[in-house]
Amino acid sequence: MRAPHRLAFAGATTVLVLGSLWWLWVQCARLGWLPAGPLAVSPSLGHGVLMVHGFMPLFFTGFLFTAGPKWLGVDGPEARAVLPAVALQALAWPLWLSGVHLSARLAVLALLLAAAGQALAGARFLGLLRASDADDTVHARLVGLGWAVGALSLLGLAWGVGRDDPESARRWLHTGLWGFVALVYVTVVHRMVPFFTSSALPLVRLWRPMWVLYVLVATVALKTLGPWLTWAGLDASGWGAFEGFALLVAGFVLLWLAFVWGLAQSLAIRLLAMLHLGFVWLGLGLSIDGLGQIWAWIGGAPVTPLAALHATTMGFLGSLMLAMVTRVACGHGGRALVADRLSWSAFLLLQLATLLRIAAALAPPAWVGGLTAATAGLWLLAIGPWGLRLLRWYGQPRPDGRPG
Repeated sequence: MRAPHRLAFAGATTVLVLGSLWWLWVQCARLGWLPAGPLAVSPSLGHGVLMVHGFMPLFFTGFLFTAGPKWLGVDGPEARAVLPAVALQALAWPLWLSGVHLSARLAVLALLLAAAGQALAGARFLGLLRASDADDTVHARLVGLGWAVGALSLLGLAWGVGRDDPESARRWLHTGLWGFVALVYVTVVHRMVPFFTSSALPLVRLWRPMWVLYVLVATVALKTLGPWLTWAGLDASGWGAFEGFALLVAGFVLLWLAFVWGLAQSLAIRLLAMLHLGFVWLGLGLSIDGLGQIWAWIGGAPVTPLAALHATTMGFLGSLMLAMVTRVACGHGGRALVADRLSWSAFLLLQLATLLRIAAALAPPAWVGGLTAATAGLWLLAIGPWGLRLLRWYGQPRPDGRPG
């Protein structure tokens, strides 16, 4: 019971399930199916902040204090060492949802608590980095950078919400998504996906040159900086054209990379397929984003960014979350390292929910509300049973009798 992933994953899963229930309620209330509560903060902002900063950093804490010490060749902390960071964030997110409905000041307090929790987790991870004598610490340093950006993003969000400045709040939310969550994801993908693949499929060689990591990080940096450059006065049309072409190229490179890393071979092993198919969504999301921006630049009708956004967030981030959390929960919990029927069903439902949300972004206005509510329902159907089982596991000793 001393393993840090148990504590952090339990907190993350609780926030994830409760937040998913809340978002389904919001969607049903918009359609008049359920009573709507009072609002002090935009529910769309409430949803975005929760999906970026709510459960993801807690899952990062569980994973990175399990795998990170192995990367760095140092002893990992026990659960009590990360308890303050986890507790602050676990307290923050119910307060955030309460603040969305009752008081912007309460919402700001929640963001400050979450920022303190993220800063504590990041500082402890940097402590592991300083103690390490490992030759290769590039991945760990990028993770540390991401954690710093995440805490800064939360402070910026608190400023925007406190001043009732939705544009500022959205910029800081975008910064947290790309400069923190996406940066940590692509760093872990580069480090772990080729390793997992070559371990499970010996005929697929371990291939992860550093230039691939640099392409991934450069793409994330491009997305992070865009809103800030246009806010500072850069011509939005010219930047949109440049970003569109760059994202389209990056998208095709990542789709090619997915096949090089063994996408076709991975389909024979469900847990591995979840990782690879999730990575495909990043290439698709960037390609959709790039095409939309190029189309707008050449004079076509503006394309909503929500299709590309949800291909990336639900498809890429959501799929890899399911895969990695399942892998850690099984592998470090004394269970068979497989995606069983429940985990695989959750993954397939998530793919369907992602496609439905992309359809909602492109649908006629009269269809959007119903499709978005259906997406929220499918998401909860995927996440709910999977998450509740994980919570049950985290409260039990390992079935193999080993500590952890």
